[in-house]
Amino acid sequence: MADSDRRGERARLHRPFAPRRARVVAAVIGALALLGGVVLALVLPDMATADRAGFVAVGVLVAAFMARQAMVRVLVDEQGLEVRNLFLSRRLEWAEVVAVRFGGGQPWVQLDLADGDVLAVMAVQRADGALAEAEARRLATLVALHGPRDGG
Repeated sequence: MADSDRRGERARLHRPFAPRRARVVAAVIGALALLGGVVLALVLPDMATADRAGFVAVGVLVAAFMARQAMVRVLVDEQGLEVRNLFLSRRLEWAEVVAVRFGGGQPWVQLDLADGDVLAVMAVQRADGALAEAEARRLATLVALHGPRDGG
């Protein structure tokens, strides 16, 4: 039973990271933009077909952008992590991550990397309050657990 408890704890520790409030806001804004574009295209009188299509196209573009925002996350496994930000995704081995920072007024967690780069992690956002703090600690725990070992 102790082994199953350890496996369960390890599985909880390795669950994906995703923002809460940003996902809800993105879903609501995306749905409203799409609905608004369609409604405007249908109800405004004396409008050319191209104008109607333009309203729908803007709604679709805003909804697509918001869907991308809602898909921000970090996936973790025993080998490393995949950071999926708004426009870029990056796969890192655990040894590449030197430190996890979540301070200085930054809106999201930052990873200090072994090559000197800093990578923003939009999946852990300050807007989530205490949950964000807990998730930053969980990410730091994973880095410490999987990071380079001293003394070979």
